[in-house]
Amino acid sequence: MSEKYDLIVLGGGPAGMSSAIYGSRSRLKTLVLEAKRKTGGQPSTYHDMENYPGVPETTASELMENFRTHAEKFGTEFKKGEVKSLEVDGFEKIIKCKKGEEYRAKSVVIATGAEPRKLGIKGEEEFKGKGVSYCATCDADLFTDLDIVVVGNGNSAVEESIYLTKFVNKITMIVIHDEGVMDAEKILQEKAMENDKIEFVWNSVLEEIKGEGIVEKAVVKNIKNGEKSEIDCSGVFFFVGRVPSTDFLEGVVDLTEHGYVKTTKQMETNQPGVYAVGDVRNKVVRQVITAAGDGATAAVMAQSYIEEEEYWQNHVVNADKPALVAFWSVTDQESMDLISQLEAMELENKGYKFLKIDTYKNRLISDRYGVEEIPTLLKIEAGEVVSKLVKPEKEEIKELI
Repeated sequence: MSEKYDLIVLGGGPAGMSSAIYGSRSRLKTLVLEAKRKTGGQPSTYHDMENYPGVPETTASELMENFRTHAEKFGTEFKKGEVKSLEVDGFEKIIKCKKGEEYRAKSVVIATGAEPRKLGIKGEEEFKGKGVSYCATCDADLFTDLDIVVVGNGNSAVEESIYLTKFVNKITMIVIHDEGVMDAEKILQEKAMENDKIEFVWNSVLEEIKGEGIVEKAVVKNIKNGEKSEIDCSGVFFFVGRVPSTDFLEGVVDLTEHGYVKTTKQMETNQPGVYAVGDVRNKVVRQVITAAGDGATAAVMAQSYIEEEEYWQNHVVNADKPALVAFWSVTDQESMDLISQLEAMELENKGYKFLKIDTYKNRLISDRYGVEEIPTLLKIEAGEVVSKLVKPEKEEIKELI
């Protein structure tokens, strides 16, 4: 038997848990499905958290635990499950997990995040878990007093390198750019440059990882002169971006060429009632604070969608009489005149359900029925449109009813 919810959030990172907080607080029956054992998504692999507004002193794991506690306070359920498929036809969406679990929801928020990008360097896969790592928080203590190499020069690479210096003896950062040029924010660059445990190899890329059973050397190539050199090390950490976790969404929602979910600024996908938030969606800034904002927006939109869709199903699609639906706006005088005219006709006494749809507040219904101009009047029977009048004249309305 499938368990039913109002809102199911796929992913327990900051974006997903923010959706859960807002959804549960709005009295939606909310479930967070997590594929991983640890709550928190990508931030759970970090240690320091310096830029979350209003929380100057915390760690990433502490902040994520607070997110979860906040969601649970309002009744959010948390369950483990790796999603195999998502079916979005109709009001009720079906989520199937790899271990056979099945859930149904009126609305779904995709917050599956992204996984560390792998470069496919020789030795990278061979030494995974034997010196190759993608998570400083997870593995830092394994390299206590040892020398390591870090690949990457963005915010994550620099932040994690600074954290790693609390454990390791020395870090060599391999940077593809000219000396002094990095992709990280200036304040992070300055911290790294000032750290005695961090050295830099500029204009270079990692070409190979060597060792007998475990990592022992990193082969580095200078991209300007082609010269290769070897660095003795006990570990190699990769921080070179992430790949969105969207394999199960192929053919379900629109994706970019790089696999990110396309959304509107309201977090809507091309499927009604399905939203995407955080690192999994196509966006410019990927930070905890922007992920949390995405999640809040999606939950608010999901609540509106559910209310709108339930009202539509009950009063139009499953109505026991024909429905006349007027699409209008309070800012349009012509449509306001039409509403006054229709209300004066006492349509309920003539055997009709009469509904008014404000196109500003109810875009989903308007888009579904291709309403581009207002006022528009639809006659719907048994859930099907039998007549559509755009800017109707009085005689056309009389003939319609």
